[in-house]
Amino acid sequence: MKRTYEVTGQADKRAIAEFLKQEGQLLLPMVELVERAELAIDEVIGVMGRATIEAVLEMSAEGVAGPKQAGKTRSEADAVWYGRQGGQVYLSDRKVRVDRPRLRRRGGGEGAEVEVPAYGAMRRPGALADRMLELLMSGVSTRKYKRVIAEMADTVGVSKSAVSRETIEASERVLKELMERRLDEWDLLVIYLDGIQFGTHHVLAAVGVDSGGNKHVLGVRQGASENAALTRALLEDLVERGLDPARRRLFVVDGAKALRKAIDQVFGSQHPVQRCRNHKIRNVVAHLPKDQHDQVRSAMRAAYKLEAKDGEQKLEQLARWLERDHPSAAASLREGLTEMFTINRLGLPGRLRKCLATTNLIDSTHSGMRQKSHRVTNWKNGAMALRWAAASFVETEKAYRRIIGYDQLWILKAHLDDHEPVAQMKMAG
Repeated sequence: MKRTYEVTGQADKRAIAEFLKQEGQLLLPMVELVERAELAIDEVIGVMGRATIEAVLEMSAEGVAGPKQAGKTRSEADAVWYGRQGGQVYLSDRKVRVDRPRLRRRGGGEGAEVEVPAYGAMRRPGALADRMLELLMSGVSTRKYKRVIAEMADTVGVSKSAVSRETIEASERVLKELMERRLDEWDLLVIYLDGIQFGTHHVLAAVGVDSGGNKHVLGVRQGASENAALTRALLEDLVERGLDPARRRLFVVDGAKALRKAIDQVFGSQHPVQRCRNHKIRNVVAHLPKDQHDQVRSAMRAAYKLEAKDGEQKLEQLARWLERDHPSAAASLREGLTEMFTINRLGLPGRLRKCLATTNLIDSTHSGMRQKSHRVTNWKNGAMALRWAAASFVETEKAYRRIIGYDQLWILKAHLDDHEPVAQMKMAG
C-alpha cells in the first residue's frame, strides 16, 4: 500500500538528516516534498550527490506508476515503466548527468511520455551558497560535511574550505540585508535589547514588536551591552533606517547602564524603560550563598506581582535585610529598582506584563542560536560571531510567533500615545 508522507517541521528535518547515517529507505519522506517543491532540491543534491538523485527519481517514478514488477503489469496504474534514459539535473550552477527512469501512459501513442515529477523539479537551478548556510544553521559542521557526503556523492566533490567560503559569503549577504532593513513600515511599540556571547566575543541584538504583536529582528552589533559607544551606534543605526525617535515606545533591556544611557541619548527620556527581571534576579543571587538563592528569588518574584509602590517597598525591605551580611546583593537589588516596575505603573494586564517583564523574547532566539552554533569551537574573531548571529537570528525569525497577550497591546499603545510620564501614572485598579 502506498504511504503518504508529510515533512514540514523541525522533527521531520532531523529525520531527513538521519538519512545521512542510515540506509536509503529513509529517503522516502523527501520524494513528495521535492515534487511539491516544499524541499529545495539543492539540499538533497548538495549533500548526497548523484546516487541519491537517482534514488529520488526512482521513488518519484514509483509514486506515479507503482513499483516495478518483473513480468507483470499493474492494471490500476495509468502510467507504466518504459526503461531508462540519460538526463541532467542541476548541482548549483553546473549540470550533473544522471540515469533517470522513463514512464509512458498505458496504451502508448503520440505524447504518451509521462514526466517523473521529481525530475522536473530537479532541472531547475538553485543557490548552493544559501543551502550550505541553511545546512550549517541546522547543525552540520564543515568538518563533518565532507565525511558525510564522501560515502554517497561521487560527483559533488565539495571540500571543507569550499563549504566555509560559501558559508562566509552567504552569511555576509544575510548580515548586509539585515543591517539594511527599513524599519519605518512597522508600528513598533516595544524594543528589546540584549546581548549574547560567542566564545569571548559579544553581540548586541535588537528585536521589535509591532502593534499586531509580530516580532522583527531590527539589528545586531559586535560588542557587549556595557560598551557605551557600541550601544549608541546600534540605536542610531535603527533611527537612520527609519525608526522614528519621536514615536514613544517601551524599551525592555538587560539592565546594562551604558544601554540605559544610550536610550536617553538617542531617543530621549520620554520613553518608558523596563529592566529585565530575570537578569536582576540572577545578578542579585550571584552575590549570595547558595542556600539563600531560592528564598530571595521567591521574594523578588512575589514583589513583582504587586502594584508598583508596594512592590518597590517590599524589595527595599529585602535590601535592608540583605545589607548587613551581603551589601553587594543589596546594592544590586536597589540599582534600577524603579524601572523594575515600569509595566506595573502602566497598568497592563497580567498576560501582557508576563511577556514585557523580561528579555526572554531575545533569550529564546539566543537559545536557538546556541543550538545552531554549538559545534563551532573556534570563534576566530568578532566578525565571525556577528555573521553567525545575523544568520541565526534571520533563520530563527522565520519561526517567530506573535507575543503572548498580543490582543492586549492596544492598552500599551494607548499609554504610549498619551505623553504623560510613566513615573506619574497610577496603577489601574
